[in-house]
Amino acid sequence: MSVPRCTRPPLRLPMLALLLATALLVPATGAAAQVNPQAQGAPDTVLQWFDETQAALVTADYPTQVTNMRLWAISWIAASRAIGPGHGPFADAALASAVHDSLAALVPARAPQLTAALAATLARLPRGSATSRGVAAGRAAAARILAERAGDGLDPASVNTPFTPPSDAPGIWRPTPPGFNPAVQAGQGRARPFLLDRADRFRPSPPPSLTSPQYARDFAETKAFGRLDSTVRTPDQTSVALLWQPAALANWTQMLRQVLAAGVPRSTGDRARLLATFHAVTADAYIAVYEAKYVYLRWRPVTAIHLAAIDGNPDTRADPTWTSLFPPPDNSEYPSGHNGYTGAAVTVLTELLGPQPPRPLTLTAATAPGFTRTYTSWTQVAEDVLNARVWAGIHFRTSDRAGLRLGLQVARFDLARAGW
Repeated sequence: MSVPRCTRPPLRLPMLALLLATALLVPATGAAAQVNPQAQGAPDTVLQWFDETQAALVTADYPTQVTNMRLWAISWIAASRAIGPGHGPFADAALASAVHDSLAALVPARAPQLTAALAATLARLPRGSATSRGVAAGRAAAARILAERAGDGLDPASVNTPFTPPSDAPGIWRPTPPGFNPAVQAGQGRARPFLLDRADRFRPSPPPSLTSPQYARDFAETKAFGRLDSTVRTPDQTSVALLWQPAALANWTQMLRQVLAAGVPRSTGDRARLLATFHAVTADAYIAVYEAKYVYLRWRPVTAIHLAAIDGNPDTRADPTWTSLFPPPDNSEYPSGHNGYTGAAVTVLTELLGPQPPRPLTLTAATAPGFTRTYTSWTQVAEDVLNARVWAGIHFRTSDRAGLRLGLQVARFDLARAGW
């Protein structure tokens, strides 16, 4: 079978075409033109506590990515609820107290630094009833959300429940080289979402049959472009794949900070709501992806290519020497987790900010040293993530599209229910 031509293929996913047509999502009026009042020289409380959240994650060093998402969501839901329609010293005090109390409860080892940061925030606010009421509101909101999320199944032990593959049948996931590690995150799909009513609400249809023409096309593309020593993948494609090797949360958080530093949205409350909504919705999408992963249990490309002789498809050819650009995650291939997260992320940001970020966003990663990617629209990011996982050799294109669509569907459902 001939190898599909792929330099930088255009998105063909109907859902993203619909998003580009703006029929799905209505951008916030004038969002990109608004200016954050704190950007005129005064310390920025939102950025201060954004950075404190990042530092708490480093201290926590959670082994499961969704637990990091949980920490972000809990802390900023507390902040958004505490602020409500408030502004001025009340809003800053409420935000700082809510995030402080949430993080101190979730990462006790970080408590001394958090206490110092809270003192610094309150020291620059005027003494008076507004600040005092803000502190009380923040503490109450943190206590409420922490109680709500107790036992939600997003702790590392619950997420990483042991899993044994049901068989070695063709198409079924099995441990992959080089480590041949056991499956991870098998319990994630059973966790309690933030806004989604049930994890399987938007479960995608099954992946293509191993004997289908679509499977053969996906197989040929990933085999050619995802190989470690590929002769058809361009240097730019290799760099994009390596840029998106880290967890999706790490890259999207890098871009979110640039959005906030641009002063968008304008008010402290709106900025807290942006972070609360973004992290709750993307966590829900990630839960939904893993629910589907452990239903379909599709093998990774490296297994598929090594064992093509048993897949029953006359248009696939085995290559037992094939290796992907970097090792695949230790779990089922379908649907793509990075793309599920990204589909939710672009939907939330398009709804709340419009189709473009307030300024071009620059993304870097230690996995792609010296390489910089600049994005001027959310769909450019989605296109890169979709392609990157194929170019890395760890996904088939159909899985990436299914993940992107799933994330978009979850986000649309959640956005109708997000009332912090």
